[in-house]
Amino acid sequence: MKLALLSDLHANLQALEACLADARARGATHYAFLGDLVGYGADPAPVLDIVMTLAQQGAWVVKGNHDDAAVNPQPGSQRADQVGGRWSHGRLGRQHRAFLADLPLVVRHGKLLLVHASAVEPERWTYITRPAEATESMTAAQAQQATHVFCGHVHEQRLFYTGAAGRTMAFEPTPGVALPVPAHRQWLATIGSVGQPRDGNADAMYAMLDVAALQLTFLRVPYDWRAAATAIVHAGLPAFNAVRLGIGQ
Repeated sequence: MKLALLSDLHANLQALEACLADARARGATHYAFLGDLVGYGADPAPVLDIVMTLAQQGAWVVKGNHDDAAVNPQPGSQRADQVGGRWSHGRLGRQHRAFLADLPLVVRHGKLLLVHASAVEPERWTYITRPAEATESMTAAQAQQATHVFCGHVHEQRLFYTGAAGRTMAFEPTPGVALPVPAHRQWLATIGSVGQPRDGNADAMYAMLDVAALQLTFLRVPYDWRAAATAIVHAGLPAFNAVRLGIGQ
């Protein structure tokens, strides 16, 4: 199985289509979406149509905080996910909202655990940015017999693992380089954002796991971010949502 791992699509249709085309060209046989399908971008319904079709074909999908906000937006809240959630809520069909509402917070398949944020109380949407947070999430996954945790939420690509002394280490991956992730260690990968990278690079992010070989490859994909930014402006969304696509922030 070659598993394409995609997270934080954020209603960016152009970025999603580019990543899926790249994944198909690399021989992806299965897909996993790690939450925040909507929010920030101009095309929540078309993006969900694609994800829902792939889910019917067997793709795994978990819920993110922006997805939750799009189903049950909190009136008056100025949090980014809630502001975007209110905008998305009115532009989604009943079938889209039902799909988001029914998504699980965690999917486990064999030794793999998929979650939007942390495996520790996933509904709290804890960001994994430091070894301490990664350790807690990997420990929670280990209690569920999982050795590999894949998540999004932080919009950056990073790999954490338990070293020989049992200490959690952080590794900055090079896109396109396959990394061995053997099962005798615990692993946690933040796979980055398809629709809104925040590392100063506009290219979309995703990752590919060769499940049989246990090799993980972080990937970057150029796409037409100008078209996505123009769609945001035409939709009447905040201009910053458009500007940040071009600067990767």
